[in-house]
Amino acid sequence: MIYHADNGAYCERGMDMEKKERTITNRQLILYMITAYGVAWVIQVMASFFANRGGINNRSIFQILMMVCMWAPFLAVLIAKIPLKDMGWGLHLKGKVRWVFFALWLPLLINILGAVLYFLVFPGHFDTGFETMRLTLGEEGLAQLEAQGLTVEAYVYACLLPSVTIAPFINILPSLGEEVGWRGALYPALKERFGRTQGRILGGICWGAWHWPVMILAGYEYGKVYLGAPVLGPIAFCLFATFGGILMDQVYEKTGSIWLPSLMHGAFNALTITIYLIKPEYVDRIILGPHPTGIISMIPMAGIALWICLKERGR
Repeated sequence: MIYHADNGAYCERGMDMEKKERTITNRQLILYMITAYGVAWVIQVMASFFANRGGINNRSIFQILMMVCMWAPFLAVLIAKIPLKDMGWGLHLKGKVRWVFFALWLPLLINILGAVLYFLVFPGHFDTGFETMRLTLGEEGLAQLEAQGLTVEAYVYACLLPSVTIAPFINILPSLGEEVGWRGALYPALKERFGRTQGRILGGICWGAWHWPVMILAGYEYGKVYLGAPVLGPIAFCLFATFGGILMDQVYEKTGSIWLPSLMHGAFNALTITIYLIKPEYVDRIILGPHPTGIISMIPMAGIALWICLKERGR
């Protein structure tokens, strides 16, 4: 695992649990941040152009550009010449297999708890007819489903099982582009300078703010019309990134493998079904839930992250 004490950085990796010091210079850190943000923000502006044009083809281009964007932090690591070799490219999971299940299934649990909490507060918002999904697909998308002999309900159910089994593993590769940059490079540098908890909080804010252009220009995560738009969304997403970042960094510390936070990142990205459980007339409340990026629905994740921080500080 990786352990970063408040007054230094010490890494225990692999079977030998050998302690190593990993230092990123201020120059490397600044160059990393400029590159990670600069490259990603240019791509996000381009992606937003296609997202705003509508249509399935433009949405596909948007998705491709956003996948490319996920590799900007990895590129920044290379340009800043931050060493890759000590980031944990082996699995070394002997005695740590439970963390694979933690990375794979905790996002599902967080999604379920967050959605349940939201619909307990707003029971009238629950949509059993997937009308929001129908509106998202549009006439073109619905026509394609009909041509394949699928109803919207069948499409949703057909996507549900892969999203909690296969999709997280498929998503590892694009997620790796971010995780090498965030958990592999930025978080250790910030924890070394500010301590574990403060470093994780700052890292989460940086990670969340990295998404701001596509959020503001394309309505990524919350759309463009929601309570508190356009200011509250970027703030809420930084909270989500902070809590989620703590969970992913915990997995990274406990396993010493960059693949495990990538799996967890991929699992979060695969679970979008809860977004479509809200009735269309209430989509302006998506800033509150039912997806964990919503302020109410992120409470279970926040509780787990707080528990981890308190437990680690007590050691």
